[in-house]
Amino acid sequence: MNYEDIEYTVEGPTAIITMNRPQRYNAFRATTVEEMINAFRRAWADRDVQAVILTGAGEKAFCTGGDVKQRAETGDYGPSESGMFEIGNLHKTIRDIPKPVIAAVNGLAIGGGHVLHVLCDLTIAADTARFGQSGPKVGSFDAGFGSAFLARIVGEKRAREIWYLCRQYDAETAERWGLVNWVVPAADLLDEAKKVAAEIAEKSPTTIKFLKQSFNADTDHQAGLSNMAMSALDLFTHSPEGLEGATAFAEKRVPDFNKYVGA
Repeated sequence: MNYEDIEYTVEGPTAIITMNRPQRYNAFRATTVEEMINAFRRAWADRDVQAVILTGAGEKAFCTGGDVKQRAETGDYGPSESGMFEIGNLHKTIRDIPKPVIAAVNGLAIGGGHVLHVLCDLTIAADTARFGQSGPKVGSFDAGFGSAFLARIVGEKRAREIWYLCRQYDAETAERWGLVNWVVPAADLLDEAKKVAAEIAEKSPTTIKFLKQSFNADTDHQAGLSNMAMSALDLFTHSPEGLEGATAFAEKRVPDFNKYVGA
């Protein structure tokens, strides 16, 4: 596959997947998601790769989730080779690849971008990174891994706060909550992630594979919730309420959800 929205490189035992749409704060569209799935599968099949780093291009954003501007313009996330928006398959691939995935969060990890780092095995954050959800502000949600798995990481109260209030949290707060493993100066982020990947590569790959599968086993039932949530999201984003959120975002105004209260 010739990539348009991402970059894929391999350095020694480490594959690096970079979301490369800095003009849209690395927000993903259907093509981006499809390319990331392909890249993760390449890393999966490469016997020399022992860990994967997921990061974003530029200094402003790791990923800000689904491209709401694209959704406002076309009513969907754009075309893909499969004809589908395969975000659920991307989530599953990050969990299923039998190699640790390290999120190197270089800036904003918001909305669906926040979900991506949550699903990674480890998260290293630049001291300039910021974290949060935005779905309820723009007519979107992730009622699968993005909420249920998040609650496993930070606890029910914090997870509800993150989703209900849509605030942004700095890297220090995220580390204190257990949302990230550690924080480093922005200039050192990728080097630190590579060091961690190299440490992993020194370990038994079969042992690491079984450990990852063991960790996942406790929450694999959430995949069913995720499938149902993605089906619900597809219906909701085409509803008047969902479209109001996307349209308001594109028009840079506050959405008017009042008419949907109690609906």
